[in-house]
Amino acid sequence: MAITKSAKKSHKRSIVLRARNLTFKMAMKKAIKDVKKAIAEKKDAGDVMELLRVAYSAIDKAKKRNIIHKNNAARKKSRLNTMAKVASA
Repeated sequence: MAITKSAKKSHKRSIVLRARNLTFKMAMKKAIKDVKKAIAEKKDAGDVMELLRVAYSAIDKAKKRNIIHKNNAARKKSRLNTMAKVASA
């Protein structure tokens, strides 16, 4: 456990930041799951595209806050887009 005053403050801050990061990460994961579920259930193309737009937004927000790496974000978006194209074809 932290001993010095600054280490205690740092630990408290890391807990706050972790909670904030987890909200963005969970939002991103939920958006991705929603897209995959819609594709699996063969939903209307318009519905899938709307969910895809929401997922892109969530991924970009996580990337902007350095929760995920930019290449990881690009890979996730690319794979979702490919899945949506294959499903609509």
